[in-house]
Amino acid sequence: MIVYLDGRITHKDPTYLIVEVGGIGYQVKVSLATYGKLKDVEKAKVFTYFHVKEDAHTLYGFFDTLEKQLFTDLISVNGVGPSTALMVLSSLSPDELRQAIINEDIRIIQAVKGIGAKTAQRLVLELKDKMKKESWVEDADKNLSITKSNSIRQEALSALVTLGFNRTVAEKNIDILLKKNPLISLEELIKQALKMA
Repeated sequence: MIVYLDGRITHKDPTYLIVEVGGIGYQVKVSLATYGKLKDVEKAKVFTYFHVKEDAHTLYGFFDTLEKQLFTDLISVNGVGPSTALMVLSSLSPDELRQAIINEDIRIIQAVKGIGAKTAQRLVLELKDKMKKESWVEDADKNLSITKSNSIRQEALSALVTLGFNRTVAEKNIDILLKKNPLISLEELIKQALKMA
């Protein structure tokens, strides 16, 4: 099983990459999301899924383990093959897909090319409970930012209290802003909190 490729990207196309590792070029099919994140990169670690059929052995690549997990979730559903799963991941962000499944929003899923009403319903039926349990899906890319948010929160709160703001009001405003944008800078956080006061 090939878990990932760490090498030089020698060719980029919106549907596939060629990743050179140890003098060997691997053709890796990718979603538009992964292509978008890697199009300006020369060297990268691409997480992979190796799909074997009677007539083809295909390598699928992902920018991160979150996208790979969603891909394997999607292809576990009867009637959803790797190409369809890649189309879903090209059309919807991980969070959009997860929310659509949890909220049973068949319309959003059905808007993806190649997904009919029955397949959309099957995706919701088979993945809804799994998506609810996998709260890490939403937070996978934010693990680092959670720690960062906590220290930024304390610094911003301290600054606002020093400026004479009520601690409870300042905390509430900071939490609202951090929820909207967990990656906000300290300066921007303080600026926006001042505007809210």
